Amino acid sequence: MSETQQELKNAELNSVVDMSNFEVNRERYDHYNEEKLAFKAEPGISEEIVREISKHKNEPEWMLQKRLEGFRLYNELPMPNWGPDLSKLDLSKIHFFMRPDAKRNSNNWDDVPEDIKKTFDKLGIPQAEKNALSGVGAQYESEVIYHSLKKEWEDKGVVFLDCDEALKQYPELMKKYFMSSCVPVNLHKFSALHAAAWSGGTFIYIPKGVKLKIPLQAYFRMNAKKGGQFEHTLIIVDEGGEVHYIEGCSAPQYTQNSLHAGCVEIHVLKGARARYSSIENWSRNTYNLNTKRAVVYEDGIIEWVNGNLGSGVTMLYPCSILLGKNSRSDFIGIAFAGKGQNQDTGCKVIHIGKNTSSNIRSKSISKNGGITSYRGMLSVKKGATNTTSSVNCDALMMDNDSKSNTYPFMDIKENKVDIAHEATVGKINQDQIFYLMSRGLDEETATNMIVSGFIEPIVKELPLEYAVELNRLIQLEMEGTLG
Repeated sequence: MSETQQELKNAELNSVVDMSNFEVNRERYDHYNEEKLAFKAEPGISEEIVREISKHKNEPEWMLQKRLEGFRLYNELPMPNWGPDLSKLDLSKIHFFMRPDAKRNSNNWDDVPEDIKKTFDKLGIPQAEKNALSGVGAQYESEVIYHSLKKEWEDKGVVFLDCDEALKQYPELMKKYFMSSCVPVNLHKFSALHAAAWSGGTFIYIPKGVKLKIPLQAYFRMNAKKGGQFEHTLIIVDEGGEVHYIEGCSAPQYTQNSLHAGCVEIHVLKGARARYSSIENWSRNTYNLNTKRAVVYEDGIIEWVNGNLGSGVTMLYPCSILLGKNSRSDFIGIAFAGKGQNQDTGCKVIHIGKNTSSNIRSKSISKNGGITSYRGMLSVKKGATNTTSSVNCDALMMDNDSKSNTYPFMDIKENKVDIAHEATVGKINQDQIFYLMSRGLDEETATNMIVSGFIEPIVKELPLEYAVELNRLIQLEMEGTLG
């Protein structure tokens, strides 16, 4: 091709390929209900509010003391001085506890108030429960308003509750595992804040040898303005057990900031396996400062599948602590950042046991000035011989205004290891679009095919029928949606 022909082709492409329509469709997520709350705490966090939360839940003294320890550490620990700018997050304006005017923890959708039920209907949760799930939990603001587990799994000893209820029914397990060895209260400022203000969430116990092949799911919804949600997820998979748990999250768009600072703790005991899948689609006024960690014992496996699509600012780095020999961690994640979004995500793995392995695959898409960053840590402790780890980061930028960063950190204290890291950053190739259009495809279909190929490793990890709408969020339609 001559230089003139190349210039003409580029001009033609520039005139027909408009990336400005690439956007996440939030139509079903941005609806909101009139606030109907039985209780709404004054904005800001104080010892009085912490005690009020604990009193409302009729908690044992040890949990109140853990909350107060969290509040003390929150006041002492500094704000993160790295990563995205948090200066516009005014915690004094956040409502840290809001109790909806609804029956707690019902196992009948008919007991849920009509406006809240319609919200979950729009999100497809009741239909998903019927078609593809072993059990469902639904949290609205600070409390779980629906929870159900199919009887066949109850009969096998599977426990699926919200953490408030688990504190009453399984106090010994909660005291042993809650924010102790996996996510200590003093891990960072927002783990301490979570300890002080947590409410609701999910508690799962899988007995020895029970393999729960059909997933469990919980959905967390914030509705009120300037709200904070601090659900706690605690999963214990006993020896030889298996579970797949899926979380979905969303909130409507407001002009005032909201805060999500949940916590996920997963304990994978000897020979057990856990898969945790999460699609987080908070609105762009939400700061998503979430903490997720797993401790994996001998021959155990943890799998993370992460999608981060909404929120104005996200800081999220699921961490696997490979404590036992032959333990394994697999992570696959995708982040999307559009205008006004800063998605700072990644993965952390700490290799402690012998013969441990980890595999990290991270993909991101940015457009209209959006910022995506992979921030990872790989630590191999002394004595963790025969460690193998592979880290692969791919970034796709839709225009010249967007940014993509990679911040890998490796701390290797052992010589007998096999470590690999690879990172690529690129734009949609106009030659590829031109080629596909020359074969009869329009620009939208051509671009959709390219992006679909890019995100395909993520999409195939969410094969459930009920998750079709979540998958569509990360598939491109050039008419203004990912769908």
